Amino acid sequence: VDVFQAWCGPCKPVVNLFQKIRNEVGSNLLHFAVAEVDSIDALEKYRGQCEPVFLFYAGGELVAVVRGADAPLLQKTILKQL
Repeated sequence: VDVFQAWCGPCKPVVNLFQKIRNEVGSNLLHFAVAEVDSIDALEKYRGQCEPVFLFYAGGELVAVVRGADAPLLQKTILKQL
């Protein structure tokens, strides 16, 4: 989940990375979503930050968090969680 604030929007450059990985591993294993922190109370702790935050869930549980648009770290985290 790409967690963002309305004033800065979702991290568009990372979308291409997610699409590439999703094409490589298959669409049934990886799902990408965006969520605006100002409209979801459960994401309140991510408000007021100017860096993108990516939350990784498996089986309904938060399993990893990556702060910043670090493409190599995001790719490593995705492949590790898969």
